[in-house]
Amino acid sequence: MQQEVCAVQRELLEQLREITEEERRILNGEAEVDRDLYTSGSDFTIDSNKMLEEGKLIAIRTHTRFVHFPLHRHNYVEVLYVCEGTLTNIIDGKQVIVRKGELLFLNQFTHHEILAAGRSDIAINFMVLPEFFDVAYSMAGNNNVLADFLVNVLRRDNQQGEYLHFKVSEVLQIQNLLENIIYSLVTGRGNQNKINQTTMGLIFLYLMDSVQYVEMRLPNQYENMISMTTLDYIEQKYRTATLTELCDMLHLPMHVLSKMIKKTTGFNFKELLQRKRLGKAVELMCDTDLPISDIIAAVGYENNSYFHRVFKERYGVTPRAFRVANKKNDKVRL
Repeated sequence: MQQEVCAVQRELLEQLREITEEERRILNGEAEVDRDLYTSGSDFTIDSNKMLEEGKLIAIRTHTRFVHFPLHRHNYVEVLYVCEGTLTNIIDGKQVIVRKGELLFLNQFTHHEILAAGRSDIAINFMVLPEFFDVAYSMAGNNNVLADFLVNVLRRDNQQGEYLHFKVSEVLQIQNLLENIIYSLVTGRGNQNKINQTTMGLIFLYLMDSVQYVEMRLPNQYENMISMTTLDYIEQKYRTATLTELCDMLHLPMHVLSKMIKKTTGFNFKELLQRKRLGKAVELMCDTDLPISDIIAAVGYENNSYFHRVFKERYGVTPRAFRVANKKNDKVRL
């Protein structure tokens, strides 16, 4: 079975290596890409009406080699996958090198150019209408931060050079799933749109587990989203919150999430959680007659002596002394 799969992969790669008619003209001396193949407009916006058959949500083509592909944009989402070699994009003046096995998601209307690729640089352009990702989005789950970010980026009509570069050449599951979609679209066997959309959903799930390998055009926006989600999680679940649970929610490895939280908030997760719990304890001390032991349990601490130690480190006095100094006459009796 493995030999059969390898044979299919080799057959597919050989087909993708073939010189196209456009490439043959370039090798015969044509100096530039033929814009009429891509657009009917005066600006170089590659048009989905020329690239996708009517009613289709996705199509593929091999990237045109042997020529510099000039500055252009698309009115669809482009997903670039490199099968062999490398492909160098220039996005907002930044050089983005996509290597074998890597994925580059380009938002609609993102301007970019591509340096001339050689014979052994084989790349696939997925030309995708945004609604193709609806199934993938539903599979990823509406409460998943990376899925929200990914889909929101891909749905925006934006010219700010937004991209997501997934360096996932070692994630064989993603390679296999991508090859399944490519094989389906190259062979054109049957109406496989639903299958391909579901396959893209599986790719999304693997990408969410591989977020440590992603490079983004707007990293601060994603990091800020992560920090806001972290703070909201602590606000809502401070009694039982754990970094492990938050990592599971965000599909992020612990070391990646910890680094993001520290970078964006200035505190690590434990410090943020402790500040929230102590703040809530202070509120209960001042506004209620609850015994301090009950307050300690209410804010999520199981060890009374530990609470007293961290409280005194933070406020300089014991919980009891703090209550005496700050209690309100109209406190609520619970």
